[in-house]
Amino acid sequence: MSKTMYAFLFSLIAGASTLIGTIPIFFKRVKTSLMITISLAFAAGIMLTVSFTDLIPNSISYLNTTFLPFPALLISAIFIVVGIIFSMLIDIYLPTSVDQKNQQLYKVGIFSMIAIILHNVPEGIATFMTSSNDLKLGITLTIAIALHNIPEGISIAIPIYYATTKKTKAIFYTFISGISELIGAIIAYLFLARYMTDAMMGILFSLIAGIMIHISIYELIPTSKSYKEVKLTYKAFFIGIIFMLLSHALMN
Repeated sequence: MSKTMYAFLFSLIAGASTLIGTIPIFFKRVKTSLMITISLAFAAGIMLTVSFTDLIPNSISYLNTTFLPFPALLISAIFIVVGIIFSMLIDIYLPTSVDQKNQQLYKVGIFSMIAIILHNVPEGIATFMTSSNDLKLGITLTIAIALHNIPEGISIAIPIYYATTKKTKAIFYTFISGISELIGAIIAYLFLARYMTDAMMGILFSLIAGIMIHISIYELIPTSKSYKEVKLTYKAFFIGIIFMLLSHALMN
């Protein structure tokens, strides 16, 4: 098998791991409010950690190859704010198809899906390009990405399932976010490997970080706390942070 085929396979594996995050929707014995509280807070910890320890540092690093340190930092900050504003606009105009009672929960799931798709596409590009050049490094990167894709899947599946009570819908939306990793690899193979610049990657990572920060602080955490288990929310949030930090440690 050629390096290109391995690169596509690794991207598919990394993306498919998102579907593992749908497993909790089959745990019927767990109290619904507890499942939602834990899952959303855990996902918020994951997203904020990814933003501050992965996306933003990588954004600045990419921008530094084109700009001096201060302009690179300023550009990154500007596009983080743009990402936050973009996410706020989605919140305002996002249509819902469920009862008012579950509207917020449904929005959280859709928000998470959009953010993770935007995150997974460049992640798929990175996995493909890395694996194409170094299979060993590609395997390491695939394992690390697969580990943090699992809780990202949870952040989509849990709110969508409990808002609509439809497992197929939760699995389908999670699948869409996961397959976007492979789409990123295909885009890299066909187009971006030749044309994507470091500055463009830096801006893209900043935008995604802004979206994830907004979703975590203004959607996931408040919705988790609304189920009146505030201590559990914070515990799950910090466990999410620790999980992501351990994932980064394994990657390095």
